[in-house]
Amino acid sequence: MEAQTLSSSWQFSCDLEVNFESDEKAYIVYAALNVDKELQPDKVKRVMSVSDGKLAVHFQAVEARFLRASFSAFVDVLRLATRTIEEFSPGMEI
Repeated sequence: MEAQTLSSSWQFSCDLEVNFESDEKAYIVYAALNVDKELQPDKVKRVMSVSDGKLAVHFQAVEARFLRASFSAFVDVLRLATRTIEEFSPGMEI
């Protein structure tokens, strides 16, 4: 019974895909963001992958508010990482 409750508790999910147009750019952002783990892993899960120049992120949460907070914080850091790469890597516009 506990396994059913646990699996059904992750009922909120969201997917984000960002096209960086090259695996190199996508992996740079992936590496920068992968070090930040979820603050509440018992309430939010995040899985990232890179394929065909795209960074794909899948979020799952036990409540909509945790999903919203995690997604919002991730997008903020994603924007920062993208702008930093553009600023400090001449010729590597994303």
